[in-house]
Amino acid sequence: MAARTRLSLLFPKNLPPFRNQKLVHTEAAAENPVAYPPVIPSLTAKSKSARRRQAEEQVEKIRASTVQEKLDLITRVQRKKFVIYPQTFAINPDKWFQHFTKTAYIPGLPEKFTPAREQLEAGESSPSAEEDEAFMDIRSLVTRVILQEHWHTKKRKVFLYKKQEQVVGPLLRNLVTGLTYSLAKYNPLLLLSSLDLNPQVNFYWRRGQRIIPKGHRKGRLEPTRFQVDDHPHSQIRITQQLPQFTPMEASYTAEVPEITYAPNLMPLFRRQYDNNIFTGAKLPDPACYGHTQFHLVPDRYHRDRMARIQLSDQVEVFLRANGLASLFAWTGAQAMYQGFWNHEDVTRPFVSQAVITDGKFFSFFCYQLNTVALSVETDANNPRKNLLWGTESMQLFESVQDGEVVGLNDGVIKLLVQFLLNQP
Repeated sequence: MAARTRLSLLFPKNLPPFRNQKLVHTEAAAENPVAYPPVIPSLTAKSKSARRRQAEEQVEKIRASTVQEKLDLITRVQRKKFVIYPQTFAINPDKWFQHFTKTAYIPGLPEKFTPAREQLEAGESSPSAEEDEAFMDIRSLVTRVILQEHWHTKKRKVFLYKKQEQVVGPLLRNLVTGLTYSLAKYNPLLLLSSLDLNPQVNFYWRRGQRIIPKGHRKGRLEPTRFQVDDHPHSQIRITQQLPQFTPMEASYTAEVPEITYAPNLMPLFRRQYDNNIFTGAKLPDPACYGHTQFHLVPDRYHRDRMARIQLSDQVEVFLRANGLASLFAWTGAQAMYQGFWNHEDVTRPFVSQAVITDGKFFSFFCYQLNTVALSVETDANNPRKNLLWGTESMQLFESVQDGEVVGLNDGVIKLLVQFLLNQP
């Protein structure tokens, strides 16, 4: 039977100190350091770092997707957004639209259209109006179209607020189709173009942010969402992109109005439905670039009615806001169709043109899209600004008397021809 012994619980005094001994596991750890994975936030937590990681992974997922998948992912989450209608009843909407779209307005037209504009302001007709056979053909075409709608065609009395749609609408449609067909031999790009009648154009984007005032998400920061829903009278789409009007760097010094008020004070209204990005054609269409849009001023905003309700000062403001919102939506949707979006800004400018008319007065606008990075995250150090050029209203003709068009303005016809002859 083994004898029991009692061991002391105290360390003996003659043991060597630990500082002079080397531990085996310490040496192995020093020679082969273990590479631990980085500590990353949880995807399912409710912390700020978790939300930041969710946003970063969503951005990377969109970057790696195809164009169609990008559009689906960008427009998937449907929250309330401010809906912008280019033909708005608001007072002084142009400054608000400039802020929402980061667009600077430049009076006049780009340099390539300046000669015709200077001749028009000087009251001179085109120097080659009598010698150039092409210009005379176009002039006679415009005269025939005006007489067809105002003199030869017998029309019944129109419904209330339907005169522009029933009288001026066919005039503009015949004018656009006739000019496009006649100028196709001078601009080969028009031979491959696509003419859309009464198309639908939509563009969805984010600009600014707000604090949610109530609800279960109260107190959180939320991006302010916008969408333009536009229905131009007609538009011409082409297979090649129009050249830029000015270098992208020229927009760095342009000034954009800063609006500090909430958009609902404009007023704008928030609605919740499908987020749409649409140029008027589906993605595989080869005519994916915009050339020129044509807009018809409705009866509600006709200059005669605006004068009766003492809002004559809003006529040009309304036209400018219409051209800005419509061209931004159309040109922005074209850029999105090429794969650019908020976190992948455009590498080249996108250009479109617009003509707005009430049948007698014409306004011309040119738009150059230099950036689509408009959200708070991407706009912090972005010096680019979008640019809009525009003219005041110009009268095409004075009246129609005894089967003759009185006071036909050759300068307006010249600008129409120059717009449609614009090509790469």
